[in-house]
Amino acid sequence: MTKSAPSPAAMLLERLGGLHDALRIRLLVLLDTHELSVGELAAAVQAPQSTVSRHLKRLVESGWIQRRSVGPQALYRKVAAERDPFAAALWDAACVTLDNDPTHAEDLRRVEAILAARHVDTRAFFGALGSEWTDVRSRLFGQSIAISWMPALLHPKSMVADLGCGTGLIAATIAPWVARVEAVDREPAMLQAARRRLENAPNVRFHEADLTALPLNPGSIDLAILSLVLHHLPDPAEAIRSAAAILATNGRILILDMAQHERSEYRDTMGHLHLGFPEQDIVNWCEQAGLHRVHYTVLPPDPEALGPELFVATAEQM
Repeated sequence: MTKSAPSPAAMLLERLGGLHDALRIRLLVLLDTHELSVGELAAAVQAPQSTVSRHLKRLVESGWIQRRSVGPQALYRKVAAERDPFAAALWDAACVTLDNDPTHAEDLRRVEAILAARHVDTRAFFGALGSEWTDVRSRLFGQSIAISWMPALLHPKSMVADLGCGTGLIAATIAPWVARVEAVDREPAMLQAARRRLENAPNVRFHEADLTALPLNPGSIDLAILSLVLHHLPDPAEAIRSAAAILATNGRILILDMAQHERSEYRDTMGHLHLGFPEQDIVNWCEQAGLHRVHYTVLPPDPEALGPELFVATAEQM
């Protein structure tokens, strides 16, 4: 007996069922413009591959996406909805829900980074030796090799303050290249770990202090670094003012922190007091502290990173 075609109502319910999850909508928007693998989608939306695979299966079943195999890899793409009035109407409504969603904007930026990396890999394929060296270098040194040379740009007589030094990773990177590093943190446990890391670095001094009451002389520091610390402070503007006060003439402040985001769970799980910072806040706080030439830039997203995007800001003492 011939199976009857599904009724319009059944077709509509099937389409609706496919969209009955916020993550599925996010995945579908990405697949509307790009053909992506499960791994790439998982990196873009920062979800486990098993979760993404489960949602993709449901989207295939409900007719929203199609799957094709390229060797051992499966690639997914959204099916055009123009010929299906139910799908077209639902798709328009779904897209509107993401117009002002900051999570969606982050998804799009991560996808662009993924596609750029894919392009680099394609070009590298035609230079076998270069590809092998990149792989060897990554296995031996990790991604830190990309920034480990940067302190060499500092003057060897520079006095650097690592404000909120934590376990001393930045201080350890900078210490071999400068005259002195003043490592400041309010948490004794952090300073203890930093001391262990830097026990063979005689040019590093440690200070247990609040960042709004620095035990350093005014005008004594050439570079003050605030790395992933401002979001933990009740008054970030005051910490920037305190850092500006210890800078020498033409000294610089460098801030690394999270760009503004919507992950409110960080307040409970990690004690964050601020959900990142927009550019205008950083610019205003630096200028109010008497600094000038403020520059703020969001760093390219790392598809493998699980946290929000980061920014780097710099400013100078007059």
